[in-house]
Amino acid sequence: MRRKASLILLAFAVFFTALSPLMRWYAFARLAKIPPDEYQTVVLEAKNATLIDYGTMRDKKVSKLSVVQTLSGDVEASNKIEKSAGRDVVVWKALSYIVGPDGKMVSEIPETYIFDAHSQAPVHATGESVDGDPVRREGIEFKWPFLTQKRDYEYFDARARITRPIHYKGTRTFHGLKVYDFEQTIPWTRVPFPKKLPVKGITAASLARTGTQMWYTTVRTFLVDPVTGAPVYGEERHKEEMRGGTLVGDGKKITAFAGDVTMRPDYVKSTVALVKSQRTLVLLLTSYLPWGFLGLGLVLLALSLWLEARGRRPGEPEGAPERAPQPAGV
Repeated sequence: MRRKASLILLAFAVFFTALSPLMRWYAFARLAKIPPDEYQTVVLEAKNATLIDYGTMRDKKVSKLSVVQTLSGDVEASNKIEKSAGRDVVVWKALSYIVGPDGKMVSEIPETYIFDAHSQAPVHATGESVDGDPVRREGIEFKWPFLTQKRDYEYFDARARITRPIHYKGTRTFHGLKVYDFEQTIPWTRVPFPKKLPVKGITAASLARTGTQMWYTTVRTFLVDPVTGAPVYGEERHKEEMRGGTLVGDGKKITAFAGDVTMRPDYVKSTVALVKSQRTLVLLLTSYLPWGFLGLGLVLLALSLWLEARGRRPGEPEGAPERAPQPAGV
C-alpha cells in the first residue's frame, strides 16, 4: 500500500514540476493580454503656461491648461483586423483634448493606435493614424510590454510622427511601487498644425498657406510598473513655436505653447491603485503559480521517497517483491 501511495505521489510530483515552466513560458504568453474593450481617462495639467492667442497672434501667460487624454478600445475594429492578422489585436481610439483656463478647447488631436494585445508591438493596418493622417508606427506608445526590462525602447511621438529611443534612467519607489524611470527627448522638429483650432476660420491649411511653420520639442518622463508595463506617472517639458511666414515675420517666432505638463494628483492615485490590482494577475502567471507548483512538486517528491523508504524492510534489496502474509499458526 505504501509503495502504491509512493507511486501516486511521484506521479503528482512530476506533473506539478512539469507544470511550473509551462505556466511561465506557455500559459503566460497566451493569457496575459490587453483587453480589446479597455477604457481609460487621464488628466494632466500645465500651470503658469504660455499660450498663443490666435486672435491677436501674441503669446500670453495663463494660469492653467488641462490635457484630457482618453483611450477607448474599438472592439469591432479589433475583431475585423484579427481575422486578417491571425493574432490578438487591440485598437485604441485615443484623444488628446487641451482645455484653457476658461474651459474652452485649445486644440485636440485624435489617434488610432493598433497593436498586438500580448507584446504591445504595433500592427500595421488600415486606420492607423494621427489627427486623421495615416502613419506607420514603429516602437511602443502609451504602454510598455509586460515584464518591462531595464533597457531603452523605441517610442513613437505622435506630435512629430517619429520614433525615437526612450532611455531607461533607473529604478525608484513611487507610491509603494517599484517603478522604472524612462526619459525621451525630442529635439526641435517641424510638425503639422493641429487640424482643429479654437478660432473659427483659422485652420491648419490656412496657416500653412501663410508660410508660417510650427516647431516642437519636448522632454518626456514616464514611471513604469515593470510587471504590467503600465505607466503610473508621466510628465512633459513641452514647447511649441510658430516661426516665419507672413503671420510671424521672417526670422521671427512666437511661442504657441510652453509649459511643464504633469499628471493631476487624483489621477495618479487612481492609476496606481488600478496597476496594483492588475499586477497581481500577472505575478500569478509569472511567479506565484510557477514557483508554487515547483515547490509543491519537490515536496511531493520528497514525500514519495520517504514513503518508499518506509515501505522497505531492513536489509531488503531495492526492487525485491513484497512477501505475501503468512497464515496464522504456520
